[in-house]
Amino acid sequence: MRTAPTILHLDMDAFYASAEQAAKPSLRGKAVVVGGLGPRGVVATASYEARKFGVHSAMPMGQARRLAPHAAYLVPRFRLYRAISEQVMGLLGALSPLVEPLSLDEAFVDLEAGEAAWDAASAEAVGRRLRADIRRVTGLTGSVGLAASKMLAKIGSEEAKPDGLVLIRPGTERALLGPQSVRILPGVGPATADHLRRAGIQTVEEIAGAGEDELVRLLGKAHGSHLYEMALARDERPVVAERDSKSVSVEDTYDVDIHDRVQVRMEVRRLAGRCVERLRAAERSGRTVVLKVRRYDFSTLTRSETLRGPTDDPGVVREAAARLLESVDTTGGVRLLGVGVSGLADFTQEDLFAQFAAAEEAAAEELEGESAAAESAEAAEPEPTPVERKWLAGHDVRHAEFGPGWVQGSGLGRVTVRFETPYAVVPGRVRTFRVDDPELAPAEPMPLVEDAEGAEGDQAGSSSTPAILPNVTSGD
Repeated sequence: MRTAPTILHLDMDAFYASAEQAAKPSLRGKAVVVGGLGPRGVVATASYEARKFGVHSAMPMGQARRLAPHAAYLVPRFRLYRAISEQVMGLLGALSPLVEPLSLDEAFVDLEAGEAAWDAASAEAVGRRLRADIRRVTGLTGSVGLAASKMLAKIGSEEAKPDGLVLIRPGTERALLGPQSVRILPGVGPATADHLRRAGIQTVEEIAGAGEDELVRLLGKAHGSHLYEMALARDERPVVAERDSKSVSVEDTYDVDIHDRVQVRMEVRRLAGRCVERLRAAERSGRTVVLKVRRYDFSTLTRSETLRGPTDDPGVVREAAARLLESVDTTGGVRLLGVGVSGLADFTQEDLFAQFAAAEEAAAEELEGESAAAESAEAAEPEPTPVERKWLAGHDVRHAEFGPGWVQGSGLGRVTVRFETPYAVVPGRVRTFRVDDPELAPAEPMPLVEDAEGAEGDQAGSSSTPAILPNVTSGD
């Protein structure tokens, strides 16, 4: 293990919920829960105010509503979260070529590889600047852990939450970990902790004292040996730079099982289109189309088809997904559908059959249009029933008269909108409209920081004091 605390772990604080609070002045300082709002929805992130009521990630949304009935419940806005994540990852990339993202809001950085830090003092200075830069650029806060290994850096950032910095000096790791609960170690969940407790092991020091042979007997060779190494603060894993994605996929879970086979086909077609949009956005193509179906009884089936060459043609992916669906029995109902493309490449192999299929499809559509026009000349067709627009709680809208706002809720043919922007200092006004109001339209998320240049001076010196743990230095 290295001799300087130059591994940095960044974890954004309650990321999704914090982003929503920053975007919506009326929710600042209040309980906010982000996740799926349907009967089968789960919590993605809860604000710290909501966590006081016992709400946490991965909790069923129904349980969260019982614990915190007055919280704001919002549907995720992943486009906003990805945009913020790109800003944060850009700041990390400026520190070192070795950045290992774990998710949108979490990453390891090897500061030594980027020559950004070489000892405790320089590493801590980098951590402080990073937190200030994140606040200046995104308006959000992140917690930083600094140590000589990935495991300890992650433990440090957890102890630093929220909005803090913890530096663990080499040589103090055993004294720090010893009295802590076994749950502080990565990979030790409730089941493993309970198994160890029944064996009389409740602290990290007791894991080390038990010895590797005893842990292997209790937990098996791989888990037992790994846990013993962690208890001794041994972690030689390097920071690995981001690897290219091996696949692109999209999936949806439905509040009510889909039984209609025609609707299932339409959903697969729609998901295939979304998948290709992501594929093209990444400037990639793929050779294998994958269909995922989770049925009413929770059984999950996966089917795949490998094409003759990489493609990003939506018609080809839709047709392949449709063929795969024909081999799946959906009689009892479907609760989840997904379409993915793997075997990614940086180029697209032209598919003549795809071109012919597209040309034939366009010609067929043209003939259908001409036929429909001829029929309408003979007899007027009844107008189709308009589809009611869906307004998701928390999502952005814009009204022709009142400007930008966000959906507070909808139902019974009405939608309630609060008109405010991230830059307002007081909550905005609330108005209600018909769901089909022609002056109301979906909108793109607004940046959380209106003027990053001007915000720099305002944020100077605003970082909170880093936490101080036993054998841990904060530099203040």
